Amino acid sequence: MKLFYAPASPFSTKVVMAAHHLGIALDLVPTATQDNPEDLLVANPLGKIPTLVTDEGETFYDSRTIMHYLNAIAGEDARIYPRNPEKRAAVERTEALSDGICDAAILVIYETRFRSPETWHQPWVDRQWDKVRRGLDHLDAHPPKFGKRLNAGHFALASLLGYLMLRFPGQWEEHRVRLVNWPAAFEERFPDYGRLRPQA
Repeated sequence: MKLFYAPASPFSTKVVMAAHHLGIALDLVPTATQDNPEDLLVANPLGKIPTLVTDEGETFYDSRTIMHYLNAIAGEDARIYPRNPEKRAAVERTEALSDGICDAAILVIYETRFRSPETWHQPWVDRQWDKVRRGLDHLDAHPPKFGKRLNAGHFALASLLGYLMLRFPGQWEEHRVRLVNWPAAFEERFPDYGRLRPQA
């Protein structure tokens, strides 16, 4: 299967890490979405990454849809979403919150990358940072626990923290001791984290 992705994208790396954990081989296609590559647009009319294309030509996007598909084809012994409804809801809540924080952080990056300083709308940037801070505070108070298996919530949080370490070093840690220490605990269970987390 082919995955259009970018190594710095937390949504891409979430999928890459989960697939690696599940033993699902992916042909990684580095993709610059701003160039509107035709093969990506054919697979995903939104032109967004990650986008998965199966060997049969079926396409899946966005990242959570891809994660659900990987879970479905991995088999019963390698699930990243629990079968128990309450446990699955907790995992999906962690994934949704982590992804939402990524959305806000990426919007801050876009504001500063694609606008000149005199055209920044600071109240809008501040609003995105408020989302980031509230979300991180919640995750610091309620980090996902490690059980017998890694799950989609773990990979989402690992991707989020990897992205913050890449793009906002020294700007997010503050009092959040649990989150600062969490990547090391995750890496003990997923040794390839340092290699597969968001990279410039």
